[in-house]
Amino acid sequence: MSAAPIPLSRPAVDDELKQAVLAAMDSRQWILGPECRAFESDLAKYLGVNHAVLTNSGTAALWMGLEALGVKAGDEILVPSHTAFPTIEAICFAEATPVFVDVDAWYGMDAADAAAKVTPRTVGVVPVHIYGQPVDVTAVRDLTTRFGLWTLEDCCQAHGAAWGGRRVGSFGRAAAFSFYPSKNVTVMGDGGVLVTDDGEIAARTRRLRDHGRLNKDVHAEVGFNLRFNELQAAVGRVGLRRLDAMNDRRRALAARYHHTLAGLPLALPGERPHAHHVYHLFVVRTDRRGALAAWLKDRGIQTGIHYPVPGHRQPAVESLGAPALPRTERLVDEILTLPLSPGHTEEEIDRVAAAVRAFFSR
Repeated sequence: MSAAPIPLSRPAVDDELKQAVLAAMDSRQWILGPECRAFESDLAKYLGVNHAVLTNSGTAALWMGLEALGVKAGDEILVPSHTAFPTIEAICFAEATPVFVDVDAWYGMDAADAAAKVTPRTVGVVPVHIYGQPVDVTAVRDLTTRFGLWTLEDCCQAHGAAWGGRRVGSFGRAAAFSFYPSKNVTVMGDGGVLVTDDGEIAARTRRLRDHGRLNKDVHAEVGFNLRFNELQAAVGRVGLRRLDAMNDRRRALAARYHHTLAGLPLALPGERPHAHHVYHLFVVRTDRRGALAAWLKDRGIQTGIHYPVPGHRQPAVESLGAPALPRTERLVDEILTLPLSPGHTEEEIDRVAAAVRAFFSR
């Protein structure tokens, strides 16, 4: 009998989550009701910020943050090319110009390369805490202080990650999180949140997510329907209560990978000094990626590539004529994501590791 397939991620579905959804359903207040308000309060308290504004995706949270920061056409925003395209998409929807930055040794934005690309039109930076690993917050702060820029953190893959003991999402003028199903906190569907200490940014984003309303009948500006719902907020509240324990589980499984894959011609993810990595993804590097992925697929093991096409080479923005980013372009040809989530067992991690070792020992 063949072994059961191992998925890349396994989000939890259990009785506590089901009961939370049913209770929210019975309330008959399904949009921006008490569960949403409680989830916003829980998130703000957990992250150590004053305000949390729920919305329907991490992309929407990024866009609302950019609008609330006053971004306008012609503004340039520094952003890593190595990120999910929605980071860049939000900048484009805000009518600003993304200026693509190369990666550092930890796959995050290289602050030195970013500094070299500042122009008189540069207004801000969107650093991405990719794969659950914080960017070099100190270097980003030095950059923004030196040039007088704002920071909008993209924390869509970094729920609970920290720098120097302080949670990401609390360092910039604002920050965005995603609750997509594979994220460290999910809501059984799409969802996101914009967090900030700035009351004016929070007030503007609350308007933007609800058609620009001041009240039911008066619209102060043109917004959109980017609201959140009660059923998903109820799920999110359960997930947030479990987040630290689930992140500990991710870190334990990552440590198991590090132990069982040691000594192979395979680059394993490191952890920056001062950083608390929460392993949203476990990403390795090899110049034999295609063959390794095929080998694992044949053995029922799902893998992923996050992300094979860098932002500055996406057809949607090719008209910008971005220059080459050598480290990013080399990285995207070698990265491979192995299965890891709190729902995986030690036996599954060991099975993946054994298959990887068998590949390299052929």
